[in-house]
Amino acid sequence: MSSEQMAKPDVHLSVENIGGIDELSTSFEPGVTVLSGRNATNRTSLLRSMMAVHGSDDVALKGDADEGFVELTIGDDTYTRTLRRQGDSIISGGDPVLDDTELADLFAFLLETNDARRAVASDDDLRDLIMRPVDVESINEEITSLQQRKREISDELSNLSNLSAKLPTLEQRRTKLQDQIDEKETELAEKEREVEEYDASVSDRQEAESKLESKLGELRDKRGEIDDVDRRIKTEKQSLEALESEQDELEADAEELPDVAGGQVSEIESKISRLRTRRQEIQSTINELQSVIQFNEEMLSGTSSDVVEALRGSKSSENGSVTDQLVADQQVVCWTCGSEVDQDDIESTIDRLRSLREDKLDESRSFKQELSELQDEKSTYEQRQRERDRIERRLSEIESEQDTRQARIEELKSRRSDLEGEIDSLEQTVDELESEEHGELLDLHREANQMEYDLGRLRSDLEDVEDEIASIEAKLEERDELEATRDQIDSELKELRTRIERLESEAVEEFNTHMDEVLNALEYDNLERIWIERTERRVREGRKKVTKSVFELHVIRTNEEGVSYEDSVSHLSESEREVTGLVFALAGYLIHDVYETVPFMVLDSLEAIDADRISRLVDYFADYADYLVVALLEEDAQAVDSSYPRYSPA
Repeated sequence: MSSEQMAKPDVHLSVENIGGIDELSTSFEPGVTVLSGRNATNRTSLLRSMMAVHGSDDVALKGDADEGFVELTIGDDTYTRTLRRQGDSIISGGDPVLDDTELADLFAFLLETNDARRAVASDDDLRDLIMRPVDVESINEEITSLQQRKREISDELSNLSNLSAKLPTLEQRRTKLQDQIDEKETELAEKEREVEEYDASVSDRQEAESKLESKLGELRDKRGEIDDVDRRIKTEKQSLEALESEQDELEADAEELPDVAGGQVSEIESKISRLRTRRQEIQSTINELQSVIQFNEEMLSGTSSDVVEALRGSKSSENGSVTDQLVADQQVVCWTCGSEVDQDDIESTIDRLRSLREDKLDESRSFKQELSELQDEKSTYEQRQRERDRIERRLSEIESEQDTRQARIEELKSRRSDLEGEIDSLEQTVDELESEEHGELLDLHREANQMEYDLGRLRSDLEDVEDEIASIEAKLEERDELEATRDQIDSELKELRTRIERLESEAVEEFNTHMDEVLNALEYDNLERIWIERTERRVREGRKKVTKSVFELHVIRTNEEGVSYEDSVSHLSESEREVTGLVFALAGYLIHDVYETVPFMVLDSLEAIDADRISRLVDYFADYADYLVVALLEEDAQAVDSSYPRYSPA
């Protein structure tokens, strides 16, 4: 045992009323464990029990029991799976190792009916099987979402580029305004000096000047107030424009969203409910078939000795030594009616039951896929409805805010109208004062007043320009972060787009590498190489043709002269097909990292492979699983490394 294996904890398994097992308790060490015995000695039932506690549904309750359970302890962690008969159905519960056993069922639980093992013999689509656990639809949705986010960031960066192009013009405008302000301040200071000098020479007119100055001050204040109102009106109008723009975008988004009627979701929920009910019915049928098949297998192999002896006893008084007759005539006593029937007839019936069970398993998987698709469709409809509700809420908020701002604009316009009336009145008063004998002083005050007004406008314009420059510079600071985010999205998109292709390439590489190594170890006569070629083919999907990746399996042999030639996959011997299927399952086990979540790998039904090659194959697989449990016939088990622990469930 390697140091790495010794670091793994021992595990303990307890089983009651599962398959053909009444009660069983055993422990497994890290590495290889060999289940040795003749046929129908509950080896497969033990393997299915281990699969059940991981979460697999390919398990049956013992025919004469109403309840059963499996318990697996790994170090400090304990996992359970319970089965309970309820009418014609089997209800499962407990806390299994896995929530989803698809990967384990495909690539770790390698019983005779395992899809990956059978893929080669059945000429199934190898590529589709190896990619079955990959949620391609989810990957495509993630790609679409990232593309949308990238477009949004690109739009933001484009807007920032436009803003950046405005900076030089704004900075020139700021410099020009600063120069104009400096010039105007100088002019105002000069004008105020002139007013002071004039005031010093005409002190007797102070009362008239004071009244004029007061009116000019009022006029200046009113003009400043009307400028403030104009700015507020401008701000409100800009806010309205922004709201209208957002409103247009939201309405456009709403138009792009398909209508989602409440009846659609209800219909999907009804379909989901019907499918779940139908799948539960099929699963119950599968469990019943499994129990029937297992019972018949045990009866056929003679393991249920009490029933057999009872049947023999009922016949012995009439026919003498029934056992001798059964051996001679290859007949058995029917355990339902007690009559003698050909063993081949019973085996044929069991085969038909197995075929029916496989059909039901396929139907169950089909329903599972359809359920997943309906759940996705329901989620999509619900997401669209949530998005539509969000848009409608925001549109309602925008409409309310538009009304508020429009009312505010009307109030400001009314205030501006009032101010214009007050300014007209003040200007009339000022004109009347100017008509009196204060012409020169009045001119000076009027000019100074106008300069102050112009200076205020220039300062206000400068403040607006500086605010806009500061806003642009603040937004431009986000550009580096946005560009980094866009680069990250590009990397994620590249990874997502190549993930499927990478998995396919890894699967081909893993299979070809391990197939070469296994064939070298097993030394088949004239079988030089078995390898997969990844190619692309145009196939029809619905009404259109698409390019689809396919895995083509090639077989290379050598003739008596040592010349290589390509042979047909259909010409592989049963042993060669079994080995190829197992290696294909191993490739899936490795590329999907099944070993990270599934501690066990189980092997069964290796009788088509000779004992010496089984031994080498087990040694090879032992390097890739923490716990490898292999069910073997007694004569095959003798060829396996004697250091591997043995266990006989019977």
